[in-house]
Amino acid sequence: MPSFPARTFRTWRPLLGALLISTHALSQAAAPITIGAAEALTGPAAQYGVPIRQGFDLAVAEINAAGGVQGHPLQLLVEDEQGKKDQAINVFKKFIFRDRVLMLFGPTLSNSMFAAGPIANAAHVVAFGTSNTATGITDIGPWIFRNSPMEQDVAPVTLAHAASHYQAHKVAFIYGNDDAFTRSAYDVFRMAAGKSGLAVVDTETYAKGDVDFKAQLTKIKGSAPDLVICPCLAEEGANILLQARSLGLRAPFVGGNGFNSPRLFEIAREAAEGTVVGSPWFDGAATPANRKFQDAFRARYQTPPNQFAAQAYDAMQIVAEALRHTTLSGRLEEDRQAVRDALAQVHIEGATGHFEFKRALPVKDQPGGWDAAQKPFIYLVKGGRFTLLP
Repeated sequence: MPSFPARTFRTWRPLLGALLISTHALSQAAAPITIGAAEALTGPAAQYGVPIRQGFDLAVAEINAAGGVQGHPLQLLVEDEQGKKDQAINVFKKFIFRDRVLMLFGPTLSNSMFAAGPIANAAHVVAFGTSNTATGITDIGPWIFRNSPMEQDVAPVTLAHAASHYQAHKVAFIYGNDDAFTRSAYDVFRMAAGKSGLAVVDTETYAKGDVDFKAQLTKIKGSAPDLVICPCLAEEGANILLQARSLGLRAPFVGGNGFNSPRLFEIAREAAEGTVVGSPWFDGAATPANRKFQDAFRARYQTPPNQFAAQAYDAMQIVAEALRHTTLSGRLEEDRQAVRDALAQVHIEGATGHFEFKRALPVKDQPGGWDAAQKPFIYLVKGGRFTLLP
């Protein structure tokens, strides 16, 4: 092995040290920021989970093409939670404890967030929902965020507009009584109906997996409502609409957030005409952010986006904005806390419009999480598409 004179080593030692420091700094600057996304990519809830993933992927590609965040590229790990509570729990555990992600997105359905959210909250990791609208989601704790407006904020506005448009006085309900989203939406719509002075002439329920709703719809038809309120997921709602029309039930339907899917038109077709639903996103909004998002989405996927893609895209932009105001130390627990604190302060102009968070009320002396502070658009289904209710 060759040897070097002591004088030579002393001459080169400062240069070697500087080189090592520079190399370390460069590697730190280029280190990716790892984020997990637990979404339903298969099963019935994939109608929401697939466009959510597309929205995330588009946003990550744009952010990284622009240099990442403070020199760090974003790395998105995606796992299929299948719209199932137990699978969502498993994916959350994997992301938090094995992959050691900085934060999490998902799960897709409110049922799954109620199951998996407490794991993230207890581990002090942000769980950010982009499609969870059930009441009580952010009651899980201060590490739970969502940019999907609550049904309790959207449903009363939706029902008021529908009742005015159709000059309604009597309403009937049909909803799934074994799903967190549909139960929560029913409770909100029912309360809104009472406050609006609408008479509830019938209430019918079904269970997850049911495909025959004719008995319930026959009873509803007999009660002669002016509106039928159906806070259901899109496939169930579309089948209910088809069966309602086949039975001669012509009353307009009012849907919750679950109706905001192209599956409603694909299945129900003309039976969906006249349906009223609220949404935080309108494809016709002529803002620069919305036009940019839609153009980029169509170019990447050769299909138009929907609400769930828009909310996911905005959610990733919200996180990127928070990271721009966060100093990452490389100590995971500290960085997770820093991201949570920065997220709460974010205001952006996104594809869905102006966005900011509002703090949920405390529950039993535990601080609440963070909800979306956004006003909804009210849609009328016309000509096989969502149009703004006049």
